[in-house]
This record gives sequence, C-alpha cells and structure tokens, in this order.
Amino acid sequence: MLTHYDKLRSRSAPGRLLLMAAFLATVVFLANCSSDSAEPANSASSLRVRLLTGQQYSNMIAQIFGVDISDSVAAPLPPLTRTDGLLASGAAFVGVTSDQIQQIQQAAATVAAKVVDETHRDFLIPCKPVSSSEADSACAARFLRVAGRLLYRRPLHETKVAELAAVADAAADQAADFYAGLAIALEAMLIGPEVVFIVDVAEPDPERPGQQRLDAYSLASRLSFFLWNAAPDDELLLAAESGELQTSEGLRRVVDRMLTSARLEDGVRAFFDDMMAFDEFGSLAKDPVVYPMVTGATLADAREQTLRTVVDHVITRNQDYRDLFTTRSTFMSMNLAAVYGIPASNGWIAYDFPRDSIRSGLLTQVSFLAAHSHAVRSSPTLRGKALRELFLCQKVPAPPPNVDFSLLEDAGDLKTARERLKIHSTNPSCAGCHLITDPMGLALENFDGAGRYRATENGVELDISGELDGTLYDDVDGLATALRNHPKLPYCLVNRMYAYGTGGPVSLRYDREILAYFLQRFSGHGYKVPDLLRDIALSQAFSRVRAAPVADTVETQPRQIALSQP
Repeated sequence: MLTHYDKLRSRSAPGRLLLMAAFLATVVFLANCSSDSAEPANSASSLRVRLLTGQQYSNMIAQIFGVDISDSVAAPLPPLTRTDGLLASGAAFVGVTSDQIQQIQQAAATVAAKVVDETHRDFLIPCKPVSSSEADSACAARFLRVAGRLLYRRPLHETKVAELAAVADAAADQAADFYAGLAIALEAMLIGPEVVFIVDVAEPDPERPGQQRLDAYSLASRLSFFLWNAAPDDELLLAAESGELQTSEGLRRVVDRMLTSARLEDGVRAFFDDMMAFDEFGSLAKDPVVYPMVTGATLADAREQTLRTVVDHVITRNQDYRDLFTTRSTFMSMNLAAVYGIPASNGWIAYDFPRDSIRSGLLTQVSFLAAHSHAVRSSPTLRGKALRELFLCQKVPAPPPNVDFSLLEDAGDLKTARERLKIHSTNPSCAGCHLITDPMGLALENFDGAGRYRATENGVELDISGELDGTLYDDVDGLATALRNHPKLPYCLVNRMYAYGTGGPVSLRYDREILAYFLQRFSGHGYKVPDLLRDIALSQAFSRVRAAPVADTVETQPRQIALSQP
C-alpha cells in the first residue's frame, strides 16, 4: 500500500633521450630549490565546483543520519573520468544527465523516508510536532535548520529555512501527515546542487587587498573532504562560523585535530585508492580456467591488502613513504594466502614476508600484479606503464593505430614475454613507448597474471634483470630499490596529493613553485605523509584563490613525457 509520502512523491516532478632529458630537467629544477625556502608569496589555487564522489556522498549520509541509512541506498553519483591520474580531479569537469538526476532524486527519497520513519524519527528529529497528522512549521524549521547546516556545509539563511518549512507544511497539509511533509522538504535539500556539488565560494582577502581567499565554510569543506573524505563535522563548522578557521593559530589547531582523528584513515584510504586506480577492480576478472583460485573475493582482498599496508605504513607507523616499495610487512587473508602460497588463517592478520622472499613492496602485491595483467597471462607492458603513470606521474602515450604484428606472428614459437617483446620492439612505431615500459615490467615476470610466483615460463628460466632510468638491477629487489630511490617518486605523490586536496589537476604554469616547496618540505620531514598533509592543508595555496580560470590549469607534469613520444 502506498504511504502518504509515496503519493506525494508521485505528484512531484617518448624517444629515450627526450625522456631522460625531461626527467633530468625536472631533477635539476628540484635540486636547485633551497632547503630553507619559504612558501611562494603568491601561491594560490583555483576556485572550483566539483561533484561529490559516491563514497563522499555515502560518508555524508552516514555522518549526518547514520550508517544504517547510508547502507540502505546505493551512492547515486555518476562515474567520474580520471583526469591527470585522479578521479578526484575529474570531479571538477563532470556534468550530470537527466537520468542521473533522477537516480539522485530516488536516493534522496529513500534517505528522507528512512529519516522520518518510526525507527529513526525519535533520535534524528530534535522535536515532536503538536500533532503527527498536521503541519508544524516550528518543529519542521528546527529540524531543517540543523540538517540543512550539515548537508549544505554552511548555515542556511533564515529565508531558506522558511521556504523549506513552507514546503514541509504544504505537503503535510496535503497528506495529513507531518512526517511525510518533512520528508518532502528533506528530499528537496538532498537533491540541491549545494549538497551534491562541492562549491567553492570566495571572499576578499583582508591580508592581500584586491585578492581573494576561500570563505571559511568553503575552506572547512576543502579540509574535510581532503583529510577525511567526508563533509565537515559540527566542530569544524563552528570553527568556520566563529572565524577561528581564518586565523593562522586557529587553522593549525583545526588541522592538527583532524590529523589525529581516527577519520584520517578514511581520507588516506580514499586518496591512495584513487591514486592507484583501484576503482578498476570493479570490472577486473581473471579466467577461471587459467586462474581458478582468483575469485571476486580474492581480488577484493587484494585491494584491501594494499590499502591496509599503506595506512599501517604511512599513518599508524608513520614511516618513510618511499619504503612502501621495499617493505616486506603487509596483511594477509585466507583468500590471498592461496595465491601467495603461504599457510592460511582466519580473518586478516599482520604478515611479514621472509627476508629471502621475492616479495618486496607494493609492486609485488597481488593488487598491482593482477590489475595490470591480462585475463589469461601477465603483461610486462601494462605493468611498466602502470609503474610510470601511477607512481612517477609520467604519461605513457597510447599505442599507435593499426600496429603491425606480422613480425611477431612470423617469429615462430617464442617461449617468454622477453622474447616476444624483443621482436615487437623492432617496430619503430612501437619501440619508443615499449622502451620506457617493458624493462620494468619484465622484472616482474616471476609473477603470472594472477600474481602467483613462477620461476619459469613455458619451461624456460626467466631473466628478470632490467633498468629504470639509468639504474640497472638483476632482480625484483633491485627494481623495488630503484623505484624507492627514484627522484620522481616523492614528487609524484606531492603532485597527486595537492591536486586531490584542491580538487583539480595541477598546472606547471601556476603550481611549479608551490610543488617544489612541498617536495622540499616532504624531503625535510623524512617523506612522512602526515607532515605532507599538514603542510598542504596549512599552506596559503590551499586557501587562497587565484583569478585564473579553471580551463587554464590543465597543463600538467605528465605532458612532458607524452609530448616527447612519437
């Protein structure tokens, strides 16, 4: 049977030399930065409007109304396009279709109905109506004012509160049900652009006449989505409302509170999940005949293993970020034990690979090895490409159209990937790109397409020696060490984290100096992620606004390598 609420809703409407030249140019530039440099005086970021991610939407609903309500509705936000390595950057360039608006409204309706149902109303609505069958403008306004402040991430003007209360009153009169009317008003808020989008608002900067900064509430949102991947809590909004957030001392206190909160783990997990493109696990599958031990649950655990490893390393133990690529410390589940070939145990346990193990760092975890392979076999090219793009911020050009595979097809029975790629790389149109991907990927050929160890391929002993930008190595440990010591590794993290925090891709036109500043600070702090998060959050660049249009900012570091390739 249709409820009053349902009835009301039914009526609502790269050549090698050029590659090395680009790489060395960046290293020289960074080496010239003085160790005691101050933040660039005119550093600022772009004013943006960006769509919430699905996880951010869910986190917002859980924070305001409860986990049971957020778990009852699928995040309605449309998929994002990865931009310069991050989905978060793509959020600043996405639109919403009419079908997607309808999905957002359906999710809003589900949330609103649950908030006012008999199970939740007594503790989510801070007042009781005079009569549950009649409009009660005062009670409706009280709830809408409180919920609206958290949803809109800033206090609602009393005019807006009155408008929403009038919607609730009219719907309550029509349905003879106060709660049905209140649900309609709540649904109207949940589909509002100010809720679904993170909208930066600027104001004059009193310290720089003629310049602008984020207003306090926009700064609160930017901080919260950056560090917690969620909307601001009440304490953060109070700091914005009181003006504390716009003072240096107050901002430091707020940021330090956020960095010591348990919710920081959510923010760090969200960032690394995005940076490592783990959203692709949603469509990842392995041939069950070739890899019968790799199920959907195995792949889900592979993703979780890496995220647990990262959070434990960079947050819990506050270790050098670069050591993630050489560490043997991780976590293990029963599903993953079968792939790693170790004894299984129930649940997640901390696990250290032996010192003589071939497993060393993130590149040898199943998440990286399986995600960057084909369904039935490994792929040195995909793995090398992923290493460059995910961890060094170097864009590898797409393969040319109509690639000629005749040399490979006429070569006869080639046993190993190294033999096949040697033939393939004799094609001039392919050699340039394969030169920057295959040497690293071949070093990981001791792992098949599922990430399992193997000593041979088709009966032939594997040669896993290689080179990474001038550093030669004989084995996986050598590759891990070469990547760990690569100057672009920390630079890439700084690049991605600043882009993630400010909501859009960085620009060499505007951001070269501030990135060098953050990198110098990151190095000085021993490459500790919490210190980098704090430096970014407290920087003038994070809170000041530049006048340049967003379209001018999409000029990023990966283009150096992309333009140097045929």
